[in-house]
Amino acid sequence: MLTINYETKKSIREAFGKKLVELGNKNPNIVVFDADLSCSTQTKLFAKEFPNRFFNTGIAEQNMIATAAGIALTGKIPFAATFAVFATGRTYDQIRASVCYQNTNVKIIGTHGGITVGEDGATHQALEDISLMRSLPNMTVMVPADCNECEQIIEYAALHDGPVYIRLSRNNLPDIYNINYKFNPTKAVLLNEGNDVTIISNGDILAEACKAVESLKEHNINAELISVPVVKPIDKTTIINSAKKTNLVITVENHSVIGGLGSAVCELLAESYPTKVVRVGTKDCFGQSGSPTELIKHYELDAESIVKKVIENL
Repeated sequence: MLTINYETKKSIREAFGKKLVELGNKNPNIVVFDADLSCSTQTKLFAKEFPNRFFNTGIAEQNMIATAAGIALTGKIPFAATFAVFATGRTYDQIRASVCYQNTNVKIIGTHGGITVGEDGATHQALEDISLMRSLPNMTVMVPADCNECEQIIEYAALHDGPVYIRLSRNNLPDIYNINYKFNPTKAVLLNEGNDVTIISNGDILAEACKAVESLKEHNINAELISVPVVKPIDKTTIINSAKKTNLVITVENHSVIGGLGSAVCELLAESYPTKVVRVGTKDCFGQSGSPTELIKHYELDAESIVKKVIENL
């Protein structure tokens, strides 16, 4: 049974910033880079606490990633943060050649992911960042759904040896998990058991999937809800076992249907247990300016649209 207070929301970016400070106090090897967006990414908290371990590279994201890769080779643990669209698109060559090819210990934090960037519009809405990052060898890709999960993922990234991409949202989020939640990098999270349909989601849009599961009960539909915070390497066992039970999978993500979580699930099931998969996300298009609520509804990522999609395909 999902018990979520959707009215109380917290800043996942602030949770990230505060966790960086906590980790910085524990480990002097942690350093932070930002591309002149520290107020938005909340790395300003680290900068205030550790000014000699914080580097503002200016609006030069490619230099930021290359420098982070270089300093990683000295034994430091660099966290490099900027908007997701710049962190992955503008810097793709540097990430590929200097981070992933050399398997350097760089942690890339892409904030403001997805259409929920809102009024900033299409140029700032990363809808292909997961696709870009999960296609790279050596890269681990994670998308936390609330502040609790974010803090644990940031801590895991600091301990993990190798490239990591973590996508955060701009919008404030409700607590999906309770205080007993323990992030496991090898396991997806079964949030609700069901046998009619499997819904798979992550990140800020997971809250809409949770609402949809509750609404589906009014239609006598028991949906199995799986959260996948780690898109790569993905938890194969949990997804396959659920598909065997329901034989219908709906993926829901604040990302293009091409190359993201939905594609990862399709690839997995096509090879291991062929199952009908319906991908809910942006349909091979750019975003547009609008409030996050308006855009979620327009691109049919809201709970009502998810419910409709499930009913159509059952």
